[in-house]
Amino acid sequence: MVKLESFARITPFAIYMVFVGIEGGLRYFNREGIFALSDQSIYLLYPLKVLVVTCLLIFLWGKYSEISLRDFYNVKNNLLSISVGLVVFVLWVKMDWTLPGQDAPTGFDPRVYTNELTRHMIVLSRIAGAALVVPIMEEIFWRSFLLRYIINSDFSKIPIGQFTWVSFLICAALFGLEHHFIIAGVMAGMVYTLLLYQTKSIAQCILAHAVTNFTLGIYVLQTGRWYFW
Repeated sequence: MVKLESFARITPFAIYMVFVGIEGGLRYFNREGIFALSDQSIYLLYPLKVLVVTCLLIFLWGKYSEISLRDFYNVKNNLLSISVGLVVFVLWVKMDWTLPGQDAPTGFDPRVYTNELTRHMIVLSRIAGAALVVPIMEEIFWRSFLLRYIINSDFSKIPIGQFTWVSFLICAALFGLEHHFIIAGVMAGMVYTLLLYQTKSIAQCILAHAVTNFTLGIYVLQTGRWYFW
């Protein structure tokens, strides 16, 4: 039976991945000609996904005792986390992280919306989801729950930021597999976890992750490299 502590950390991430699976399934059906669904319609899953996960996080927020806003009183750690977030962003966009035979994803291209207001709202939901919701959801799952769960199934007994090679490597590998750019994902997973070992703070990992995702979003909008989205 799943304990409430585990449920609170797994569920937002699991729901998010269900939406990812639904989107992938819809795109597959389109390619196979089973039925036709426009990109405009499929893209609407993103704001819905963000809304559902946000509601879950708000509902379960009282269970996340490992997230302390007091951690942001440490200016040195704040600067470190911001720097880490920027480093991950630069590595993500400047290096070729695709595996042999792997194509870049189509990504999210907001230009499919001809209505300017709709386009701006979808872009805003994308930025907000990537920079605010995803970092909280993922850091709660990966570095608060799974990193400790690999060490001991009763993960709440493990201090935040406890190091073992097994948990470090497994968590980084799985974090990479969550992303299309697998090697980049492994890199990011390792860097965020190293930040955790240094700061002992999930809040600082959330900050670094948020900086990466926000900067990446701005970069994509400026360059039109939609496959990063």
